[in-house]
Amino acid sequence: MIHPNEALFPGEKPFPVIPSCEHFAGNEKMIRKAFGFQKEKGPIFDITMDCEDGAPKGQEKEHAEMIVRLLNSPENEFKMAGVRIHDYTHTQYWKQDAEIVIKGAGDVVTYITIPKPTSVDQVREMIEFIQETADKAGLKREIPIHCLIETHGALRDVEKIAQLPWMQVLDFGLMDFISGHFGAIPLSNMKSPGQFEHELIRRAKANVVAAALANGLVPAHNVTLDLKNYEQTKKDAEIARYRFGFLRMWSIYPTQIDAIVEAMKPDLSEVDKAVNILIAAQDANWGPIQYEGELHDRATYRGFWTLVQRAKVSGISLPQEAIKRWFS
Repeated sequence: MIHPNEALFPGEKPFPVIPSCEHFAGNEKMIRKAFGFQKEKGPIFDITMDCEDGAPKGQEKEHAEMIVRLLNSPENEFKMAGVRIHDYTHTQYWKQDAEIVIKGAGDVVTYITIPKPTSVDQVREMIEFIQETADKAGLKREIPIHCLIETHGALRDVEKIAQLPWMQVLDFGLMDFISGHFGAIPLSNMKSPGQFEHELIRRAKANVVAAALANGLVPAHNVTLDLKNYEQTKKDAEIARYRFGFLRMWSIYPTQIDAIVEAMKPDLSEVDKAVNILIAAQDANWGPIQYEGELHDRATYRGFWTLVQRAKVSGISLPQEAIKRWFS
């Protein structure tokens, strides 16, 4: 039987299917705790190890080296951990971060996140440096790049940024975005409901999502500041997912992980339908089929296949027949 990736995306790059939650951890204690949560909950979220805000002043090199040790440790059981490096203005440190991480753990780092760019030229330069460093390290893989859109310049260039090589995710950074408006957007809009109602923020979020999806990237939503409120985080994630089209969201507190995954996981009835259609399609060698009076072909199969993959990375149990056919 021909696998869906081979049948449905000949010569094309499939849309990235990655966890809907990205949990930030800055210091060694929090990173180790995050690995513990992964072991407890399963591989349903990524961990972002933070070299930017997490590194103590004057210990940037040691902090990056600590991250490499943890990336290579048995604690990184699922190999689902990325790294946020310093921003472009800290030239010495972002290059140092990239070199240490790529040379020390280039085969296992899940992605590298670029924060606070103000233009596409900055992002391009940083990606080119990452590519050159990976080449010198003898890596045979592309390292997925995530980019934070949180400045006026990055928002202006978001379409061009989305078209750069190795890009996988566009993250929207709300707090820096609001701060960059010098009071024109009240600070109260860092929380709901304002973060979904202020026109400048709505426009920015919509533009980020549109640019990401038009270029085959995953759009990721900002954090919920109300750290310990499960219901607020879940509500924010639902609005981000179903009203704005975000497919991923940041977590900065353990309670937020489950809330985000629950809010963004696919509907179970849709998953069941997708599995049944894909099994019938594969049995028909991916030709057109009828299912419950509906006509389906490769155009719809692609959407169903993405849905099934998203269900799997969200921790939804799939039928054994589906596991055997596509994931074993």
